Amino acid sequence: MKSYVNGLSDEPLRFETIPEALKATVSAHSDKIALSIPYQGIRWTWCEFSRQVDEFAAGLMSLGFKTGDRLGIWSPNGWEWTVTQFATARLGVILVCINPAYRIAELEFALNKVGCRGIVLAEKFKTSDYLQLLDTLIPELSKCQPGALRSESVPCLEHVIRMGADRSPGMFNVADVKAKANAELIAQVDEISASLQPDDPINIQFTSGTTGLPKAATLSHFNILNNGYLVGKTIALQPKDKVCIPVPLYHCFGMVMGNLACVAHGATMVYPAPVFEAEITLKTVQEEKCTALYGVPTMFIAQLDHPEFSSYDVSSLRTGIMAGSLCPIEVMKRVIAEMNMSEVTIAYGMTETSPVSFQSSIDDSVELRVTTVGRIHPHVEVKIVDEGGHVVERGVQGELRTRGYCVMRGYWGDPERTTETIDDAGWLKTGDLATIDENGYCRITGRVKDMVIRGGENVYPREIEEFLYRHSDIQDVQVFGVPDERFGEELCAWIKLKSGTHLTDEDIRDFCKDQIAYYKVPRYIQFVDEYPMTVTGKHQKFKMRDAMIEQLELS
Repeated sequence: MKSYVNGLSDEPLRFETIPEALKATVSAHSDKIALSIPYQGIRWTWCEFSRQVDEFAAGLMSLGFKTGDRLGIWSPNGWEWTVTQFATARLGVILVCINPAYRIAELEFALNKVGCRGIVLAEKFKTSDYLQLLDTLIPELSKCQPGALRSESVPCLEHVIRMGADRSPGMFNVADVKAKANAELIAQVDEISASLQPDDPINIQFTSGTTGLPKAATLSHFNILNNGYLVGKTIALQPKDKVCIPVPLYHCFGMVMGNLACVAHGATMVYPAPVFEAEITLKTVQEEKCTALYGVPTMFIAQLDHPEFSSYDVSSLRTGIMAGSLCPIEVMKRVIAEMNMSEVTIAYGMTETSPVSFQSSIDDSVELRVTTVGRIHPHVEVKIVDEGGHVVERGVQGELRTRGYCVMRGYWGDPERTTETIDDAGWLKTGDLATIDENGYCRITGRVKDMVIRGGENVYPREIEEFLYRHSDIQDVQVFGVPDERFGEELCAWIKLKSGTHLTDEDIRDFCKDQIAYYKVPRYIQFVDEYPMTVTGKHQKFKMRDAMIEQLELS
């Protein structure tokens, strides 16, 4: 029996746009709570949420945004993020998700790569002062009128829209944009929404690449709306459900599996905090009586192990999703027993597949939920192939490849890398090693390439190596992952310096500061004179990894 599975379904895919789906949900559940954000004092019905979306969409249109333009968003979770997500969808403006942890170099690349005409940003994120970082990147901003930006470093950028009530030179406030709305403009927005097609691109997600700089995965209404709907259907979402979403919205986990799943099923979106905090999440579940909770395994561990865990009532929970990495069996048992999540599921996928292609069901055994990523999603095909591209037998390891409605349109402005990833028959090469058993359950067994998963974040060593090569004293650098009890994996860099130079660990970290995201900064740094190499001159990272595991006494 060949390792090929096809998600047969009697229910057809939804050939509609995100605005059409939102309109249907608002019509059916206008007085039900759509969005609840306790820390922002937000509790909007679907009708109220729709009005906020319409106003922001009309305001953006008054600034000159049109279908196909790109608008970046650089912010942790909040109402502004979600209103922007659905307002851009109303206009056919492509929402560009920028990781809140990005710093100057990464932000500059992202904006220029896809030609962002505007950006919506928060004031800050943790230790990152977004306004200061943007001023550093774009010194012209403080000297221009809002909407009249002309920047040397980011020539495509015209509009900067900031969150919060304070004023900043050269920037609109979100409230300013919403205030531009009127009935006539909203009627024009309706006309634009009616002209959109499900296959139109509507979202760009940056994924780190094994060959250097991030790639801009371009997703359509059809891609992400159907994936959100099917993810929600798998956990039996209904309008009475309240989904606690502590995962970041910039990622597909939050904006597709969270927001779009809720919109597709009329369930309530609940954000406990701008970023994940274990106790605040528990408090929100209790106070909002959430029925579903999302997170990567480390988030669930942090909640279960919190000293105040037992003081919170989470008995309202029924289901949820764990993704990002496989869940240890003891953690799964505790989530089911102590968090009342008897119907929690595991999901697997990647940004390029919108994202989910495999998911366990709410009645799968605990063993299947921790040893596999479930079975194929409806309307998706997967095959497991050997190095020659031939389909292997069931139970044999090979590379997992995916085909179907969920496969991205391609990498923005990068046809070569798109062709490398998606073959002529439409199969997307995931780079993941996997097996499929006789019952169709999939096990992820490794990675074709050396991606590191740190706390649910996919980190590609090549990108970090390319950045560190910019340092004038570095001759060679090799980055790889080592085991870590808290994050699953941590980054380690072996650095070879140029003759006559001297650097310390802190020098390297200072070089990374404000330039790359915190989770990409190597935790372990080792200066070396040589690397283990193959006869053909290739670096042997597995030997470096083994040496560090022994040296650091990791397991």
